[in-house]
Amino acid sequence: MNYLLALNRVFASLCLLITPTLAFADTSDSGDTAWVLTSTALVLFMTIPGLSLFYGGLVRSKNVLSVLMQCFTITCMVSIIWVIYGYSLAFGDGNAMQGGLGKAFLNGIERGSLVGTLPESVFVMFQLTFAIITPALIIGAFAERMKFSSMILFSLLWATLVYFPVCHWVWGGGWLGEMGLLDFAGGTVVHLTAGVAAIVAAVVMGNRNGFPETQMMPHNMTMTVTGAGMLWVGWFGFNAGSAVAANGDAGMAMLVTHISASCGAVTWMFMEWVKYGKPSVLGIVTGMVAGLGTITPASGYVGPVGALLIGISAGVICFFATGFLKRTLKIDDSLDVFPVHGVGGILGTLLAGVFASASLGGIGYAEGVTMGSQLGVQLIGIIAIFAWTAIVTFGILKLVNVLTGLRVRDEEESEGLDITQHDERGYII
Repeated sequence: MNYLLALNRVFASLCLLITPTLAFADTSDSGDTAWVLTSTALVLFMTIPGLSLFYGGLVRSKNVLSVLMQCFTITCMVSIIWVIYGYSLAFGDGNAMQGGLGKAFLNGIERGSLVGTLPESVFVMFQLTFAIITPALIIGAFAERMKFSSMILFSLLWATLVYFPVCHWVWGGGWLGEMGLLDFAGGTVVHLTAGVAAIVAAVVMGNRNGFPETQMMPHNMTMTVTGAGMLWVGWFGFNAGSAVAANGDAGMAMLVTHISASCGAVTWMFMEWVKYGKPSVLGIVTGMVAGLGTITPASGYVGPVGALLIGISAGVICFFATGFLKRTLKIDDSLDVFPVHGVGGILGTLLAGVFASASLGGIGYAEGVTMGSQLGVQLIGIIAIFAWTAIVTFGILKLVNVLTGLRVRDEEESEGLDITQHDERGYII
């Protein structure tokens, strides 16, 4: 009996020695993984159905299916090229400008592969949802007038030549990340690139027939508000998920995201109320998106007071930018992509450099960095990404125009893209 008792004690001691070794051999964290899995679903939810419904309600009834189809198709096509080469170009080993092709076809990514505390498969999928929504945002600029075939070709080329390189510059070990650019969740990578591409596309393609003389009102604001609500909820995955951990950074990012969205919405509503005499539903949901887009680059670096000021700034500045673009410049960025996402991305990227200051409630700057030097880095990032996106987008549009033609014919535009491009109707009357 004593022999058996001694043997049990030896066995128990061996288990205690072995158990810590097994625990530390796998550095993945189940809490972080669960949160990023959830965030991944939320960000995909932003595109389908969130952005799809938001944009679908804003166009005229004869084009609603075309917008839904474009969002759905971009989701599928970008997912395919992300697997083939996109993830590798964005996050693979390469140089300061672009990743290599070592991870093409997700080579080497297995169940046990890790990125930090996450399975690499989870990181791949999370980043894919960002690659999906960025070109999907651009369709708001050329809604109701681009050929479906041209939209596919443009989106694939644009993701390859603009999104993947810029993503690498900022998040994949590229030169802007090395400089210390603060972009927590995509103020430059997503919103600035999409916004700049949008205004270039609007100028190159020209206005819709009848703009600006004819008012082109949203056909279904109920659909738009539904989509806006989905965007708001999904944005928690977008910003708080970018902490890639279930920790205090994620919690603060979620809090400041909500604060900025609320401030942007209310500020836009009151601006419109004062200027036009009545607050509109379109105004409050647009202000919400402006607040969300503007807080995105700063969401991991600022505190609640910074979020209040960023949201208010977004409501004011994006409101005036929208009016200036449409009424003064008469550029038909159909669904206001540049003044909301482009201007918001620029504003938020600059304000991240201000409100990251510990004295203003932020996380503080890196050692040896001052507010002035950080703002200098932020400005360099904005200028470089703006210029690259504008030049490359212009070239892609011109190439697509030669290959397939950009616009539908005037009579097809008049009849609507639902019938002429897809032989279907959104509504049976």
